[in-house]
Amino acid sequence: MSLPAVLSPAAEPTDPGWAMKVLLLTGLGALFFSYYWDDNFDPASLQGARVLLTGASAGVGEELAYHYARLGSHLVLTAHTEALLQKVVGNCRKLGAPKVFFIAADMASPEVPERVVQFALDKLGGLDYLVLNHLGATPAGTRPRSVQATRWLLQVNFLSYVQLTSLALPSLTDSKGSLVVVSSLLGPVPTSFSSPYSAAKFALDGFFGSLRRELDVQDVNVAITMCVLGLRDRASTAEGFRGVSRAKAAPGPKAALAVIRGGATRAPGVFYPWRFHLLCLLRGWLPHPRAWFIRQELNVSAAAAA
Repeated sequence: MSLPAVLSPAAEPTDPGWAMKVLLLTGLGALFFSYYWDDNFDPASLQGARVLLTGASAGVGEELAYHYARLGSHLVLTAHTEALLQKVVGNCRKLGAPKVFFIAADMASPEVPERVVQFALDKLGGLDYLVLNHLGATPAGTRPRSVQATRWLLQVNFLSYVQLTSLALPSLTDSKGSLVVVSSLLGPVPTSFSSPYSAAKFALDGFFGSLRRELDVQDVNVAITMCVLGLRDRASTAEGFRGVSRAKAAPGPKAALAVIRGGATRAPGVFYPWRFHLLCLLRGWLPHPRAWFIRQELNVSAAAAA
């Protein structure tokens, strides 16, 4: 009498690569877990740090200013609207910022970045962090996606970032400081409804990626942290793409704290909420699932009508 088979043919795996797939998924899960679980953030490291923060009058920029103030950093804040900046500066002083200055500036003017950086250097004596958070939506009276609007957006959302970085880099090199660049999801994962904004942010990714490699080759100890936040985490973005996002707005203070942690720990990238990291990875790997994920995050009908 033959012994019964322990595993019947019907129970055998039909795909010979199933074990490899399980191992791959497990490895990816462990990678994501370790990436987001590991936290060597030391709040004391920001006490006395000299920070130039753009786009500081509202949204995530305002929350960044408040977090830095609580942590004891010296601040120079800049944004377009002086009245809003004055309010943020007053709140920062109440929260314990030892030094806080502001300069109202319109980044659509090519000469403004130099004035802003020089102001920060004069007031703080140097820089440890340059946090680039400012953003311009399509100007009023300008047709969206027109050449004029695209040119304006490139100055605000790309060229001014390059100018500020180039001007601040010598001071950041001396202090072994950090560059922190804040973007929305429409930067790394563009759609046809956000082409001018996405083009500027896509160019920024290329610029800072090239700069990072150049600094590595030259052995310059300046960290670059690229941050991707939910679309509606940023008030100014929501004004430019109102009704486009399906995603529930993430809490501004939590998103801002994620940015600060990433910059302080010199992380190469920050994604908040974390699922945006997966969406960015899918951008090049799986184009069809990527489109499905985008449709879940974006209200395509609203965007097409914009």
